[in-house]
Amino acid sequence: MRQLVIDSASEACSVALLEEGAIVDRRHEVIGRGHAERLVPLIAELEGGGRADMILVGCGPGSFAGVRIGVAAARGLALGWQVPVRGFSTLALVAAGTADELAAAGGGLVVMEGGHGQWFVQPFAADLSPCAAVRSLLPDDAVLIEDALVVGNRAEPFVARRGSGRALSSVPDAAAFMRLPEAALFDDPSPIYGRAPDAKPMAPA
Repeated sequence: MRQLVIDSASEACSVALLEEGAIVDRRHEVIGRGHAERLVPLIAELEGGGRADMILVGCGPGSFAGVRIGVAAARGLALGWQVPVRGFSTLALVAAGTADELAAAGGGLVVMEGGHGQWFVQPFAADLSPCAAVRSLLPDDAVLIEDALVVGNRAEPFVARRGSGRALSSVPDAAAFMRLPEAALFDDPSPIYGRAPDAKPMAPA
């Protein structure tokens, strides 16, 4: 079975074709912005136009727009190709990208940009299973977490602010999906925002 993996929840726009545990083709670009314009052409550049028997998509948390773009593209392609689509956490994909380091350290903390001055944080065990739910925290609160190994696109400022630990700067890479455990996947993928919406309902007059 050929699988198309998509993640556009961070500054990276990343896609990969996998088959029988091997990478058939991949594209990985750190673009910052412009995922809506770049994601589908990036998929089309893959072997066979990226056509696959299953689609797997990173659902965040991450960039609000990037998460929505990735999930919408995955759902649209799945509908057009008449193939199943499943989701996974983008933070789990970041952990998978540093699986060997996490295994050696006995686990670690993923720290990613959360917007609005906050960071998304989630600890993972050596086997890449989550140790707690994802949280969106202000940096001064986040650095109270004591994991020695910190990975993600905010790992370096996290360790510098805390004054201890080891930082591995990392962004989600679709090719790292091969390291994710089956338990990380879920059906009916939809965006994971990681924090409450900014808009609040108005109190009745």
